Amino acid sequence: MTAPTKPPADSPANASSDAPLAQLLHSTVIDWFDDNARDLPWRRPEAGPWGVMVSEFMLQQTPVNRVLPVYEQWLTQWPRPADLAKDAPGEAVRAWGRLGYPRRALRLHGAAVAIAERHGGDVPTDHAQLLALPGIGEYTAAAVASFAYGQRHAVLDTNVRRVFARAVTGVQYPPNATTAAERKLARALLPEDERTAARWAAASMELGALVCTAKNESCQRCPIAAQCAWRLAGKPEHEGPPRRGQTYAGTDRQVRGKLLAVLREAHTPVPQAALDRVWHEPVQRARALDGLVADGLVEPLPGGTYRLPLT
Repeated sequence: MTAPTKPPADSPANASSDAPLAQLLHSTVIDWFDDNARDLPWRRPEAGPWGVMVSEFMLQQTPVNRVLPVYEQWLTQWPRPADLAKDAPGEAVRAWGRLGYPRRALRLHGAAVAIAERHGGDVPTDHAQLLALPGIGEYTAAAVASFAYGQRHAVLDTNVRRVFARAVTGVQYPPNATTAAERKLARALLPEDERTAARWAAASMELGALVCTAKNESCQRCPIAAQCAWRLAGKPEHEGPPRRGQTYAGTDRQVRGKLLAVLREAHTPVPQAALDRVWHEPVQRARALDGLVADGLVEPLPGGTYRLPLT
């Protein structure tokens, strides 16, 4: 294993105290983004702040190719927050389809209701007001403020964190959970100009998604390869806690997904017997169903039937 070396004086690791170098990173990555950014519907002007917000909910832990068809259908059905707020939360769960982590659908519905009630149906521009919406955390509030309104915020998703870890800190992967040190670095690297900061947020995210990927990174295509602290150190292997693998087959998540699939396809209450057929192991099946009820994704009815929630 190659031991990490101290980044050279002109490496990005010193960007927080080297304004010209930070500006070089900004201009280089943004220029690359201008030439290589994907044409995604939520990046188009007609998407508006609501389209940006919907995309941010859907893209959490879900790849773009799975999000695209659901996103298009969602915006056709509910082009404004008030349209979604008028429908039952169960309809949001139904439209969510197989995107996974369906609690996001309930949270998005809750945010739409709050937008309709508190903000006249318009996604708020203020970061604090965004953060106060149900189901919205620091990342989503910063992303919507930046991508929808061009504001200056550090937007730290998995892709950005990986770019900063490699190019600036000199390690292969960021910690499993976002740290105070990462937030401090992101703020230090943030351009002063609002418009440039918003472009930097989008550009660094795209670089991580397309080039500085978790596996099989394409350093030969990276616009900042010459300054990358991890590459200059000889690409030392990850020395932190093991990376968390994502398993699905046989898990409660899979059982929950199968149960929800039956309920999504039904427009009348579903009897227990129909749900019992989706999974062979009764204890795990009951645990998954109880979890869906506890999460508000499924509503039990008298007589042992179930449906997606109406309220």
